[in-house]
Amino acid sequence: RGISSDERPKRPLTAYFRFLKENRSAFRQKNPEMSNTELVKKIAGAWKDLPASQKQVYEEARKTDWQRYAEQLATYKAKLTPAQAAALKEERRKRLAKRRSFRAKREMTVLGKPKRPRSGFNIFVSENFQESEGISPAAKLKQLFDVWRKLSSSQKQPYLQLAEDDKVRYENEMKSWEAKMVELGREDLIRSGKQKPIKNTAETEAAKASSRESKAKSKLKKSEE
Repeated sequence: RGISSDERPKRPLTAYFRFLKENRSAFRQKNPEMSNTELVKKIAGAWKDLPASQKQVYEEARKTDWQRYAEQLATYKAKLTPAQAAALKEERRKRLAKRRSFRAKREMTVLGKPKRPRSGFNIFVSENFQESEGISPAAKLKQLFDVWRKLSSSQKQPYLQLAEDDKVRYENEMKSWEAKMVELGREDLIRSGKQKPIKNTAETEAAKASSRESKAKSKLKKSEE
């Protein structure tokens, strides 16, 4: 309490990023047709060709800022109680974990990783969401959840079968994708261990659907609170 990680002194810019920040506007004016990516590449090229004597100016500025940063950081840490230090450390850990997760998901999208299979309930929701009653997404989802619970086994069967078909699609796509990752030298992205065989039984899917319903109901209750 009483202190936030936002109060922590900001790390100084590197020599290159200082150059980028100071010259971006001028480069943009000279190259208005360029995209941001193209502009950054052009600035990076200019930095690469910059004489060592001029780069040294930016490096000296970085060293000065770094010394000031070290002093400010020491003052900041001296104000923290052990509890505050522990809380801020945990806050930083969560923030870094969230950032790593976002980067991992973005990388999987770029690499074209197949989308995970949908459950029978997910398919039911996607097909009926627009027509469902409710003034908000949460209300619509709650209404569909109630309808799904009241459906008979025979009424749920078409959705459960579509879910089974989607599992087969996912496994086939994953095998091809993992083979491609091996060729690219990305064995770290391959699933570990042998995959369990797909069971094409409505009973198995129904049991899993029931579990997913319980989780969905729990999420709905939290959203309503």
